[in-house]
Amino acid sequence: MNILVVGASKGLGRAFIEGLANAGDTLIGVSRSKPHDVQVAQTIDLHWIEADMSSPKHAVAKILEELPVCPDVVIYNLGIWEQAAFSSRYDFLNDQDDDIIDLINTNITGAILLLKHVLTRMRGLEKPHIILTGSTSGLLHSGRPEVTFTASKFALNGIADALREGFRQDRLAVTCLQLGYLNTEDDLSVAGATAALRGEGTLIPVHDVVAMVKAILSLSSASFVRELVLPALLDDRF
Repeated sequence: MNILVVGASKGLGRAFIEGLANAGDTLIGVSRSKPHDVQVAQTIDLHWIEADMSSPKHAVAKILEELPVCPDVVIYNLGIWEQAAFSSRYDFLNDQDDDIIDLINTNITGAILLLKHVLTRMRGLEKPHIILTGSTSGLLHSGRPEVTFTASKFALNGIADALREGFRQDRLAVTCLQLGYLNTEDDLSVAGATAALRGEGTLIPVHDVVAMVKAILSLSSASFVRELVLPALLDDRF
């Protein structure tokens, strides 16, 4: 399997790189800069493309030029947010216009442009799959006030629904991951049971997300997971 992960240098994206692939798979990571300490097995072929998705047109051109293989799976894991998001300091009226534009470019425009161009290569594959990393903030009545981030994550469901209709005959599977608050401090080198203790039930270990995506990718070509909602157990919004 050939897996392309956009937003792969840290946090959940890094966990995808280090935890998803099996022996013989090809991984392609995309981020602004290549990390020097990513750990993958020697039986996995790892490539890296340095691209900044806040300049989506240039970034997509660079990715397409440097792709070593056609991906079977594209994981668009990018999702930046406002500087004061998820804190009591957040105030939409204080958001800078340029920051709003960068957020939309990274979270939405980059995803649409990349998928438009990479799908031309994926058509005809036996089991093409796109996974979009959303957020519980993008669900209806999410209880979050961050306007631009919420709008960008809400948009992913629209992208996914339209792609499913447009490429149904190509047997394209599209999955949205609606994730709650993540524990990104503990990477896969930390035991999952230990990582689950951080936040005392309010944070999701990246181990759990990797486990769910591995299960989704293991399904036959006859089925797919349309949407996965994965909040923390003690998230009082759910």
